[in-house]
Amino acid sequence: MSYTLMSKLFVRTLREDPADAEVPSHRWLTRAGYIRRAAPGIYSWLPLGLKVLAKIEAIVREEIEAIGAQQVHFPALLPKEPYELTNRWSEYGPNLFRLKDRKGADMLLGPTHEEMFTLAVKDLYSSYKDLPVILYQIQTKYRDEARPRAGILRGREFTMKDSYSFDIDQAGLHVAYEKHRICYQKIMDRLGLEYVIVQATSGAMGGSRSEEFLAISDYGEDEFVRSPGGYAANVEAASIAHSEQQDFSATPPVQEVATPGASTINLLVDCLNSTLTGKDRPWNGADTLKNVIYMRITPQGERTPLVIGLPGDREVDAKRLEAALSPDNAEPFNDDDFEAYPQLVKGYVGPISDGVQILGGSTGLEYLTDPRIAVGTSWVSGANTSDAHVTNLVMGRDFSSDGVIDVAEIREGDLAGDGSGPLSIARGVEMGHIFQLGMKYAEALGLQVLDDNGKLVTVTMGSYGFGVTRAVAMVAEMNCDDKGLAWPRNLAPYDVVIIVAGKGEDITQAAQTLAQELDEVGIDVVLDDRAVSPGVKFADSELIGFPTCVVVGRGLADGVVEVRDRSAGTSRTVVLSEAVDEIAREVRS
Repeated sequence: MSYTLMSKLFVRTLREDPADAEVPSHRWLTRAGYIRRAAPGIYSWLPLGLKVLAKIEAIVREEIEAIGAQQVHFPALLPKEPYELTNRWSEYGPNLFRLKDRKGADMLLGPTHEEMFTLAVKDLYSSYKDLPVILYQIQTKYRDEARPRAGILRGREFTMKDSYSFDIDQAGLHVAYEKHRICYQKIMDRLGLEYVIVQATSGAMGGSRSEEFLAISDYGEDEFVRSPGGYAANVEAASIAHSEQQDFSATPPVQEVATPGASTINLLVDCLNSTLTGKDRPWNGADTLKNVIYMRITPQGERTPLVIGLPGDREVDAKRLEAALSPDNAEPFNDDDFEAYPQLVKGYVGPISDGVQILGGSTGLEYLTDPRIAVGTSWVSGANTSDAHVTNLVMGRDFSSDGVIDVAEIREGDLAGDGSGPLSIARGVEMGHIFQLGMKYAEALGLQVLDDNGKLVTVTMGSYGFGVTRAVAMVAEMNCDDKGLAWPRNLAPYDVVIIVAGKGEDITQAAQTLAQELDEVGIDVVLDDRAVSPGVKFADSELIGFPTCVVVGRGLADGVVEVRDRSAGTSRTVVLSEAVDEIAREVRS
């Protein structure tokens, strides 16, 4: 006997949801006995879960090797030194698991392995004739997430496929990047996930071009935008249309107005509407220029002021700001900072004071403005005097900025930066991320080869990650109902479960014979032989998500069995003598 007995399978199903379950995949994978929580963001994989994980790994491996990638395997425990050379020991910040060995040497648990791949190629290759090459691994990664959540969707330990391309020039990198892009599309299609490819930022990875593969899901942590014209980007990387330059020749000169107590945008708007009449419509937040002050902090700890000007009806999006400033960080100005820069009056900050610009340029206060703050646009902004603002403040006439920064919150209907129309906002889960790294890591680690002229040149690289454990969760997320999981057949842990739904040796013997015959023709079978009620067996069958359920019970007296399709929710009777052939055809169709 080589089929699996349910009574021997290492699984226990749960009738109640785990207390910390926030999303369906976490709920069902735990209740159905695929995973068990070991610690926050850390999960043990049980036999059912490992079978699904192995099938997804097989798809990923098949598709990545189809583009010529070769598999390697690096350690998860890594030395500090290579990460210092690339500055990621500091740039990764608190997400990096750091530890010391018994001799006091600094070590880390690998979040990604750019450094190790780069050093391996440096060690073995020295000529352009060795390139191009693509290497990959499927390996456990570690990131100290501040708020691990959603089960295996966002954990601190996870399995990822990461591959890296090494080329002699940018043209080769472009080819490798496009190969991976197509490869990922095939993987997502085979997993049956609805997805979108969006422009993304590179973050601590570095590099130029970057795209994410997002599985569309209301439970996703990543917001993305798209337009009718085909533009798509995650919120961090999205760009909105720049306002056009306006003619300001008829705009009156700057005027200072009293605004007692108006230290917020809402209070300012109320004040303007009560004191400044004659406007063809009421004043609103979009008429005001809000100036938000931060301390920009470099990875080396240097702190300098940064002022961001944006329309007063908008807020700075923290994630967009983080992406725009990376690898620097930003902290809001505090009271001590205001004391150090007395020219900035809290609640009344603006770009000019007594007609003189105090932000940007050579003032020592970096000033960046939103794309809507175009030349010729007129604003109400702080006068850098308590209880006072200025009106008719014109960009390009009365003040300028050091550049544009697109970090304001994005709203439905904002126009895409490429002119492709209004943006809509949706949510997704990042499944894959591809980067054109360029020479960042090769330069830091000295990866050079001789070109065809015998001259040393720096190798250019690409990096391509795909979340394997996350894929298990997303497939579960997309294939479940109020009864449990409903795996697509190509990913299910078993093809068929046979339920013994009655008493008597004839029923038991028929079920065992059917299980053996299906096993002999290559069907992966579980025989539910447990001494529990048929109702419990049926509930577990639906909870676990077996694609086909064969019920051997009362119908045996008439020579038939019942065959249920989990995904379709249908049931039919099949003559027992024809059951093996019919079920095999269904499984292989």
